[in-house]
Amino acid sequence: MKGPLFYSKILLFGEYGIIKDSKGLSIPYNFFKGALKMDNNSSENAKESNKYLSEFATYLEELQSKEPNLVSFDFATLKKDVTNGMYFDSSIPQGYGVGSSGALVAAIYDKYAKDKITVLENLTREKLLKLKAVFGKMESFFHGKSSGLDPLNSYLSLPILINSKDNIESTSIPSQNKEGKGAVFLLDSGIVGETAPMVQLFMEKMKNDGFRSMLKDQFIKHTDACVEDFINGNVKSLFGNLKQLSHVVLNNFKPMIPSKFHQLWQQGIESNDYYLKLCGSGGGGYILGFTQDLEKAKKALKEYQLEVVYNF
Repeated sequence: MKGPLFYSKILLFGEYGIIKDSKGLSIPYNFFKGALKMDNNSSENAKESNKYLSEFATYLEELQSKEPNLVSFDFATLKKDVTNGMYFDSSIPQGYGVGSSGALVAAIYDKYAKDKITVLENLTREKLLKLKAVFGKMESFFHGKSSGLDPLNSYLSLPILINSKDNIESTSIPSQNKEGKGAVFLLDSGIVGETAPMVQLFMEKMKNDGFRSMLKDQFIKHTDACVEDFINGNVKSLFGNLKQLSHVVLNNFKPMIPSKFHQLWQQGIESNDYYLKLCGSGGGGYILGFTQDLEKAKKALKEYQLEVVYNF
């Protein structure tokens, strides 16, 4: 048995902001993927994953008994498969902000949910919100609190535009220009990030009036503008807003940026060779970069391997 593939995702814009109703834009990233498998693999990873799936199945049973109207699963088959050694075979790095738990949640829902909403039907806003709610509850097993967006992205394999908490839609983004000089790229911080402590830190900061008004007047304003610019292909305006956003993040989200990157972050803003932003909750994992000239960015960041996600 080998299940269908579920891909990683990248939240291009909206990290932290979407908690407070900013816009967001999330795209599938096919470089990393995972699938449910059943074979005689007795590697440590497969065993570890199988143990995790067993705990996850128990959690889902509790969820179903607490919220029977939300979602129901075929537990007989799920438990039998877990007992027979099923595991999630994934190349998606954990703690990197690219949706490793999201892909697993999507895979389990796809295979074991009863009356599931499928990608082939007409995806109304109601259906998308229903899926997002189900996925949020399922993914809470991994993060404590989840928006459900990562699994939604992985499940649908479509770009998702978040207009606000209750208004999401699948969207299209401008086709990549493979010959273009500009790019969105990932920079590996070499540190595993933990989502829960970072979100906790953010919630603490939210108790401060000054931080709240910065979030509304600067962070969300520039995030929303970046989403609009990206979707409409306004590259010049996008980079203007990205510069502002990168600056706001460096000034106000320092604890979420690994300290050895503070200087590189500043350097990008000053040189305009590239702009960095958080990829997911930060604290480690990947950092997201945007540049209008990939060669220049590569030179400036020559100590790092850049993974290109999208070409302008």
